[in-house]
Amino acid sequence: MNRREFTLSLAAAALASRATFAQDPAASLSIDLAASGPAIPLDFTGLSYETAQLANPAFFSAANTALIDLFRGLGAQGVLRIGGGTSEFTTFTTTEPTGPPPFEVFGPDTSKTAKKGTLVTPAALRNLRAFLDATNWRALYGLNAGQGTAANAAEEAFYVHQILGPRLIAFQIGNEPDSWRNRYRPSTWTYPDYFKQWQAFHAAIVARVPAAKFAGPDVSNKLPYVAGFAADAHAYPDIVLLTSHYYAMGPAGSPKSTLEKLLDPNPKLAADLVTIMQAARSAHLPYRMSEGNSCWDGGKPGVSDTLASALWCADMMLQFAQAGAVGVNLHGGGNGFYTPIAGSISSGFTRRPEYFGMQFAGHFSGSTLLNTTFNSPSKRVTAYAALKDGRRQIAIINKDAAPIAVSMPHALPRHGHAECITLAGAALDQKETTLSGPAPAKKFDPGHFQVPAHSAIMLRV
Repeated sequence: MNRREFTLSLAAAALASRATFAQDPAASLSIDLAASGPAIPLDFTGLSYETAQLANPAFFSAANTALIDLFRGLGAQGVLRIGGGTSEFTTFTTTEPTGPPPFEVFGPDTSKTAKKGTLVTPAALRNLRAFLDATNWRALYGLNAGQGTAANAAEEAFYVHQILGPRLIAFQIGNEPDSWRNRYRPSTWTYPDYFKQWQAFHAAIVARVPAAKFAGPDVSNKLPYVAGFAADAHAYPDIVLLTSHYYAMGPAGSPKSTLEKLLDPNPKLAADLVTIMQAARSAHLPYRMSEGNSCWDGGKPGVSDTLASALWCADMMLQFAQAGAVGVNLHGGGNGFYTPIAGSISSGFTRRPEYFGMQFAGHFSGSTLLNTTFNSPSKRVTAYAALKDGRRQIAIINKDAAPIAVSMPHALPRHGHAECITLAGAALDQKETTLSGPAPAKKFDPGHFQVPAHSAIMLRV
């Protein structure tokens, strides 16, 4: 059986008749059709790459058609975030290098990454603009504030703004400033210290680029920075977006960073999203998770590159959407274990498991989420519902190793027809992952519906 046949067989099983399953479903889903939740923008899906990648101008360019096709496969619109740990080591210069680039691809920044001395030039920016035009994506652009100068940031911002034009959403000043303490700054470093520096960089940039827009604070995890930036944003109408990062676990070398931990719900994320969205609403700003993934420090083999990571990714993206976030940017690049797209121009590019998880969640872009009540005996099973193009759309993500039967008698028309999209693979710890569908519409009984083990099912009616 080939991959397509395997996943279509799962879809057929999910839409099979009442007689196949137990009479008493183990989980139940109800949907409040009268109460709409957040709207998911068309550019909700995003990727994040290290600034150092711009040191090879050929990577993000119109000539890299293979990568352009893979970006388009994630969405007709999207957001590319340029930043990461290497943004604090990269310098802008108008002098184009004469030799070959220092590397072909650059993966996620880790403690072992050699990243000093990378350069960004106008040629790289012109190629980036052509790449964005070809994909119809836009960009968030990070500037070096950790080790750079306000003058160099302003010079870079001038060229970025001029070249990227309407493809530029906003600048971010500094990457993860909440982690600068004892690294680039003294042990007493706190949010007020950061915002004082932010104001100095902001003034220098606006003096050179009066129309510049800004996002931030682009922190790793310290919510006082998010709340503080949201409060201070009231005085700066050119701040247009609130951002922060999210990694489910890490570092990669920790024995606590396991596949089991990745699959379990993260109560801290749920609580943090409440705090973040309260701050965003108080500042009247949209919020975007600008960098994140399964396990920081480059990802963990056998965890970040498995079917489990694809199911986690789909669930995490929809959890952010349900909370009201306007987008999620999955960090990657090179051959990092968690990167959604791996490879290079010379070796070719491949889709890693998370790519398929992103595609699954991306089917909700352009929809309006609905309020749901989902009761399940397994904490690893989640459900989401939305209205899109006049049709109801329901996703059930089963990160468990056993199938689960679901009853949703009032969610969909009884004995109607439903199209089915399936995200699946042979086992949670296996790398092979497939997204199939939409399968042709078949009869569907919402009273007796089963989601196979370690798979996600999306229904459209």
